[in-house]
Amino acid sequence: MEPKMIWANLASSDLERTTQFYIDLGFEPNGNRTEELSSFLFSKNKFIIHFFLKARFESSARSEAANLEKQNEIIFSLSAQSVAEVDEWYVKVKKAGGTIYAEPEKFEKGYTFGFADPDGHKFNFLYWPGM
Repeated sequence: MEPKMIWANLASSDLERTTQFYIDLGFEPNGNRTEELSSFLFSKNKFIIHFFLKARFESSARSEAANLEKQNEIIFSLSAQSVAEVDEWYVKVKKAGGTIYAEPEKFEKGYTFGFADPDGHKFNFLYWPGM
């Protein structure tokens, strides 16, 4: 057996703010929008991240969402095609209100920076030659 798809489900304390943040970054809404859910497509292969209101997320998970001020849950890596593109994303993320947790830097043979969205979910943009 093999799963047909994989996607991520994350908690949001303010769904309108979360939705606006990802729209400002230019990510495509997935069309799944309710009072408890906002969903976006990431990358060419259309990886889906659902953002659920925190109460709904916790109800589904049968536990509390992570305290992202003190803990990490995951870091999503998003590929870039060049160093210049990483720098463009850096400016775009700052303008949209993201929190930069790692300034742009060389990483082995690549180049990266890290940011958190308004709820504290962590991402990084990474250029890796040949990827």
